[in-house]
Amino acid sequence: MWLIGARGSVATTTVVGCATVAAGLCPPTGLVTETEPFAAAGLPALSSLVFGGHDTADWPLPKRAEALAEQGVLPHRFVRAAHRELAAADREIRAGGPSAGDTRTDEELTAAFTADIEDFTRRTGVARTVVVNVASTEPAPAEGAARLPASSLYAAAALRAGCAYVNFTPSTGIRHPALAEAARTAGVPYTGRDGKTGQTLLRAVLAPMFRQRALDVRAWSGTNLLGGGDGAALADAAAAAAKNAGKNRVLEDSLGALPEGEVHIDDVPALGEWKTAWDHVAFEGFLGSRMVLQTIWQGCDSALAAPLVLDLARLAARAHEAGITESLPELGFYFKDPDGGSSALSEQYAALLRFAARLAEAR
Repeated sequence: MWLIGARGSVATTTVVGCATVAAGLCPPTGLVTETEPFAAAGLPALSSLVFGGHDTADWPLPKRAEALAEQGVLPHRFVRAAHRELAAADREIRAGGPSAGDTRTDEELTAAFTADIEDFTRRTGVARTVVVNVASTEPAPAEGAARLPASSLYAAAALRAGCAYVNFTPSTGIRHPALAEAARTAGVPYTGRDGKTGQTLLRAVLAPMFRQRALDVRAWSGTNLLGGGDGAALADAAAAAAKNAGKNRVLEDSLGALPEGEVHIDDVPALGEWKTAWDHVAFEGFLGSRMVLQTIWQGCDSALAAPLVLDLARLAARAHEAGITESLPELGFYFKDPDGGSSALSEQYAALLRFAARLAEAR
């Protein structure tokens, strides 16, 4: 696994989680690929995963894990147990970019990132590498911008290195028009945009319910309070807009039209790695009766995301091994903005199970 944003909270939690579950120190809670329907799919074992990645930060991964433990995100005993794996992953992290003052062209950056990924694959002797973007959200690129956004540079490097690619962030990544031909001809599987971990997960369940019961949703509003790196990144209005696009897609796809209301995102540094999301749904029932549904979701974002990142990497690796060389709409279960198919969670789960069966048949 080559993680973009390899020293962030999600990446750190992913490494610790993989090590502790593989060692049998904790149950695989949240890992869908560890449930019975995936037993015959031929997915790579958690114990076989090797980690590296790109990041612009230079904070050592073991220290990052200790900081997350101090905040209550990770149990101290798991950080201690995973120290060797954290140190090994840290040795495989390379400088990302572009950083302030970086004068390299897009081609020079892409070539450098590609070389890092190819070197990792060659030196570690792994069968294949999956590139997973778990970096902070970036604003959508301006129309006609001369430069590719960083997420697309990393995606281009993944394609050039012949690696499966997963975009767990709302950033543009492989969906930039400049990468369309490379994605078509690279001969690798790729999937998704923006992991579905909390508020939108609930929306993907609730919105189809209203439509199926013929209840008219008049307005759907939401508020997110979050701290940490995500809170700081999403304080930027352009980055928040990129994030909200996926949240809105679920409602529009499920309800047939986007109802009134907006999602507001507030940076609250005191919350650290935790987030709270409120939704207020105004709907109309029989004889014009006006009713309201309100939900509250509170959780630790990295602990919600990490098992999904492991699921996606294992599924993408197996798809690559099975010779699948295109986008993977079957993995829409994990995304706010999937590559196609329904936005309803139950239908997405059914598609995922069919994909698991397809992988099993390809063994």
